[in-house]
Amino acid sequence: QVQLVESGGGLVQPGGSLNLSCAAPGIMFSIYTMGWFRQAPGKQRELVARISVGSSTNYAESVKGRFTISRDNAKKTVYLQMNSLKPEDTAVYYCNGRWDSGRLDYWGQGTQVTVSS
Repeated sequence: QVQLVESGGGLVQPGGSLNLSCAAPGIMFSIYTMGWFRQAPGKQRELVARISVGSSTNYAESVKGRFTISRDNAKKTVYLQMNSLKPEDTAVYYCNGRWDSGRLDYWGQGTQVTVSS
């Protein structure tokens, strides 16, 4: 019954890198827009990056130039490569899959990213 499963989070020093993965066994992956959201303690969940069916991308201004979202339809997996990490990137990162502007919308359970020295 699991639809989206995130992995790759952890503790990293400022300036370091992490690569998050989201496996999507429970959806028809190739027709979904995929995204990464994050939620820090006491804050609302926010969009970090999104990738369309055709692999067009968009990013939050705060991560532009540092993060890269990509997808592998054969593996039914979306990735978030995070470089030059900052303490303010600390959050739980969630994978999202959306079809037809929200007609179908699925979420993973989240993976913790902590950036600290």
